[in-house]
Amino acid sequence: MQDSRARLGREGEELACKYLIDNGHSILQKNYRFGRCEIDIISLSENGIHFVEVKTRRPPMMALPQESVTAKKQHRIVKAAQGFLHKSEMTQYETLDCQFDIIAITYEEDGNINLDYIPNAYIPIYV
Repeated sequence: MQDSRARLGREGEELACKYLIDNGHSILQKNYRFGRCEIDIISLSENGIHFVEVKTRRPPMMALPQESVTAKKQHRIVKAAQGFLHKSEMTQYETLDCQFDIIAITYEEDGNINLDYIPNAYIPIYV
């Protein structure tokens, strides 16, 4: 079960990276870890730096994938983003606009894949 979920997550992250690249992003890092916090994808576009959480689901689903990005999860992503921006070799990105995005991927029963990109999905006002 755990291998299946991990494989699904990796597939979703690969689809998300392809989507971002196809839409003008450069991928800076994947699965960036800062302590116990992780960011799935960090990308750069003309709009600034993007910290992207990817959620991938197969049916049956109780809720939309993006609904699982809770306030607690958002806080952890913001903490990791701060760590990324304050690393000495990453200070070049500190002055860029930061966006916290979600990519929700749903594998449908008919074999179709739906990808929903939600830019600026949340704004970290609690930091």
